[in-house]
Amino acid sequence: MQLYTRTGDKGQTSLIGGRVDKDDIRVEAYGTLDEVNSFVGQAVSELDVERFQDVLQDLEMIQHELFDCGGDLSNVSKHRKIKLQPQSVKTLEEKIDRFTKEAPPLEKFILPGGVKASSSIHIARTVTRRAERIMVSLSKTDEDFPIVTLQYINRLSDYFFALARVINYRCNVKDVEYIRSANVFSTGKVQKKNEK
Repeated sequence: MQLYTRTGDKGQTSLIGGRVDKDDIRVEAYGTLDEVNSFVGQAVSELDVERFQDVLQDLEMIQHELFDCGGDLSNVSKHRKIKLQPQSVKTLEEKIDRFTKEAPPLEKFILPGGVKASSSIHIARTVTRRAERIMVSLSKTDEDFPIVTLQYINRLSDYFFALARVINYRCNVKDVEYIRSANVFSTGKVQKKNEK
């Protein structure tokens, strides 16, 4: 297999069903998902197999689903079929809930960091947020935008946040609270706000 084709030497790239400039917002969107996938791969290489077997299984599936998202975004053919399904969004929500219960209660904003794998996951989280912003822009110009990909990426950043905390927790490393943070996550405060 030959890795270079020379077809992109003038700044264009192929989509499924079309061809665009390499700085097209669609290419920016799925290219950013590729960045996310790379940081997930980095985290996988930093996690202990015995302690994080469940997490490693999750992350491998997420890497496949990120490829699904990228494929869905790069497909502009008239009869495109979406690979990513709504069940993937629901599965992420279930895992977020499980990790939220496992980690210590959270009241304040925390600083990204901790052990290496947690730091890598925090980077994946922030790049996921960037991907989401780009996808929102793309959705405004694409009438057939696969909305499930946007829902998935929105949940994925929350999943990464919950996972980063669980990784630190399992490694006996405390999250560092932002020193000027209010108690933004306290249940009582949320209830009082809703009562107003």
